[in-house]
Amino acid sequence: MTLYTLSIRRPVLAIVMSITIVLFGMLGFSFLGVREFPSLDPPNISVSTSYRGASADVIESQITEPLEAAVNGVDGIRTLTSTSRDGRSTIQAEFDLGTDLERAANDVRDHVSRAMRDLPPDVDPPIVSKADADARPIAGITVRSDSRNLLELSRMAQEAFVERLQTIPNVASVDIWGEKTYAMRLWLDPNKLAAYRLSPIDVRDAMARENVELPSGRIEGVEVELPVRMMSRLDTPEDFNNLILKSEGDRIVRLRDVGYAELGPRNERTVLKQDGIPMVLVVVRPQPGANYIAIADEFRRRVEVIQKSLPADVEVSWGFDASRFIRRSVAEVRQTILIAFGLVMLVIFSFLRDWRTTLIPLLVIPVSLIGSFFVMYLAGFTLNVLTLLAMVLAIGLVVDDAIVVVEVIYSKIEGGLDPMKAGVEG
Repeated sequence: MTLYTLSIRRPVLAIVMSITIVLFGMLGFSFLGVREFPSLDPPNISVSTSYRGASADVIESQITEPLEAAVNGVDGIRTLTSTSRDGRSTIQAEFDLGTDLERAANDVRDHVSRAMRDLPPDVDPPIVSKADADARPIAGITVRSDSRNLLELSRMAQEAFVERLQTIPNVASVDIWGEKTYAMRLWLDPNKLAAYRLSPIDVRDAMARENVELPSGRIEGVEVELPVRMMSRLDTPEDFNNLILKSEGDRIVRLRDVGYAELGPRNERTVLKQDGIPMVLVVVRPQPGANYIAIADEFRRRVEVIQKSLPADVEVSWGFDASRFIRRSVAEVRQTILIAFGLVMLVIFSFLRDWRTTLIPLLVIPVSLIGSFFVMYLAGFTLNVLTLLAMVLAIGLVVDDAIVVVEVIYSKIEGGLDPMKAGVEG
């Protein structure tokens, strides 16, 4: 007994099977990701390294080349590209489709850690991230205030937003554009340095020698034991100004004799403004193949929660949201499906002029489309422009088959066959 014969002779079973298909389809639909186009992004790992003050040539020879040679030994790499510019090295490793991103990231970290001994001692540790370092962010918010400076805003954005937004699933990184971090800035007078026969290298060596905090043992008593700390860290501008650079007999040269120290931003070369007011921009970058809509929705939800705990003078607004364009594209295709569905019903009823005949594709199309969502979920597909357009075409195929079958059955009924037998033979 074939499936269609069983369905005709057991209509209750056919109804139950249709309801089951719809339920499984709705279940699969709840887990489907939403994107503008199919997820074809290859696994991408980036290695970013900072070396402040170094030229592009130094970055290439001392950082990029050793790291590139180490990363090149990882299995599954399709292409390897690197960029060296002043103060920063970036290496992009693109892997073959189907490569496990977590395993690839762990392999890259292992190879990078082994290459650390070949890098300059004062270079910042390389950062390995599971995304293209130049990948376009999908959403961002602006944080600004009329009464706070960029240092305070940057610190607030780091503590309030970055730490909470990094836990969003499938987010590669949360960055702060226009960030200003605290740093002790030393301003040196070259004429005074020359007069005291000093150089910036001497100042750096003095800081490295004096600005340390080492364990100093403990004091043991009969009933009391106290740890001893050497309070030698330089914390305030006054501590840095009193730093001894040179000592010759009774003559002591301090930092304040050749310059001064002040607390300020690490980088003053860039600033981000909106309507003339300085601000910082918090952006999220997705991992390759991530569900942009889900990330944007969760990002918006968490921002609304965080915003309630911020001071009243801090203003948070939306900078951009790339998911809006994806939503519009998907909504347009969904509307096309509904229009196609309505036109099919209208055409069938106009030509056949039988509501019972029109009812058949009216039931067949939703069951077929909704059931396909579960198959799409099992296959790892997403709801995107291409899959929705395929559904538009599928409506025509389903309706064509339904009309042909109905026509054959009706012709047999008109020939005098019993409706049940005509349905089986048709």
